[in-house]
Amino acid sequence: MVKVGGYVLGEFGNLIAGDARSSPMVQFQLLHSKYPFCSQATKGLLLSTYMKFINLFPEISPAIREMLQHDTQLRNSDPELQQRSLEYLKLSTVANRDVLATVLEEMPPFPERESTILAKLKKKKGAAAVVEKELPDVQAKETTAPGARNGPVTIAQLAAGGEQRGAEGSLISVTASAQPAAPVVPVSDGILVDTFATQQQLAAPVAAPVAPSASLPVNGPLTGPSVEESLKRFLFRNNGILFENELVQVGVKSEFRNNLGRLGFFIGNKSPGQLVNVKSDIHLPGSLGSQLRVQVKPIESTIEAGAQIQQLVNVECLEEFNDYPLIDIQFVYAGTPQHVTLKLPLFLSKFFSPTDLSSQDFFSRWKALGGAQERQKIFSAKFPIEDIESSKTKLNGFGPKVLEDIDPNPENFVCAGIVHTTSGQIGCLIRLEPNKQAKMYRLTVRASKETVSGVLCDLLADQF
Repeated sequence: MVKVGGYVLGEFGNLIAGDARSSPMVQFQLLHSKYPFCSQATKGLLLSTYMKFINLFPEISPAIREMLQHDTQLRNSDPELQQRSLEYLKLSTVANRDVLATVLEEMPPFPERESTILAKLKKKKGAAAVVEKELPDVQAKETTAPGARNGPVTIAQLAAGGEQRGAEGSLISVTASAQPAAPVVPVSDGILVDTFATQQQLAAPVAAPVAPSASLPVNGPLTGPSVEESLKRFLFRNNGILFENELVQVGVKSEFRNNLGRLGFFIGNKSPGQLVNVKSDIHLPGSLGSQLRVQVKPIESTIEAGAQIQQLVNVECLEEFNDYPLIDIQFVYAGTPQHVTLKLPLFLSKFFSPTDLSSQDFFSRWKALGGAQERQKIFSAKFPIEDIESSKTKLNGFGPKVLEDIDPNPENFVCAGIVHTTSGQIGCLIRLEPNKQAKMYRLTVRASKETVSGVLCDLLADQF
């Protein structure tokens, strides 16, 4: 079990790292507490997992390097473990972030394999006999409503249970090659669970289902409270379901470094039939064409029932922006053209990098950034104002670093970070002041560029 847990967390630990109960340090400490009692093979796999943690979670890299430098690792009697410890330690200190990301990218999807027992039966009795035996099961699948108990494996399910990887479908890394995702195998549980959602969010549907014969909206992006709420969830995380109806499910997995980003879109077919003439285009409305540079990889034109395909999108932030790119998905189902346009969960805050400042440095810069460089909003609390950890998790997920013991009022949150664009770096300071008696917040954002202050303040307001 430790070996399986180490593999799953090394590949998908980032999907649950936003929860304080499964933070990066908690994952590392939990695995390493079992390390002394494991076999040599399991220890080797755990060392590889720790190295992947250094790439995924730079904030815990000092603790992992300290462990690798220990004599029990560098002078281990097992030559394999000794070599791994030494090489991983050297790689973590010499290689830059881009090299680490390339060397430690996620495992590719496992290829589909035919059951050896089924192959022997076909050879012995003939294909007709085998098909006859399988017919009742096929009929049961055909009579099941789309999206009911036999839906495709989804991103949310993989986030909730990493053991689904492998024989039961794969969540492909956005660092993988631009090949279509392998078909996923239906699972028996049709209830989709979002591990980071609140009870109110779990109760609300992502989007209203439509009948298979109905055409989806063709004029502009989908709108409405559920769609906007689904989009806003991506402010604090990079993975999840963007849209879902009776025919398709669109999921997103993304990563960002400085002014560059990569998004992987997963288009899953929930219907009992093929989706053909599948097309997906990215549009940059208004001034976004001069603010973002986008490179889109091609996709397969057909999605089989219960399968999903992947589309990779590379993004470069040229300068600050305040609008959403659009993804336009078109396909034909049962002879009827379908068309849906969605806003991409791409925000300026995705190009944030955290910055550590002392109390003196923070307030000296805070005083220097005033006047037009400040934006402020006062709003009522939407969530329990006493939940300090939840607010801190959201601010960390937004991108900057939450600085401890900086503000004279210990109940206030202060953050610092840098927004990276091709045209330059913009320093940003954030101060969130809760008023527990009035159940209200005051949010103040100051940045070296006044337009950035306004964008970040508008994004972050009303999220607490």
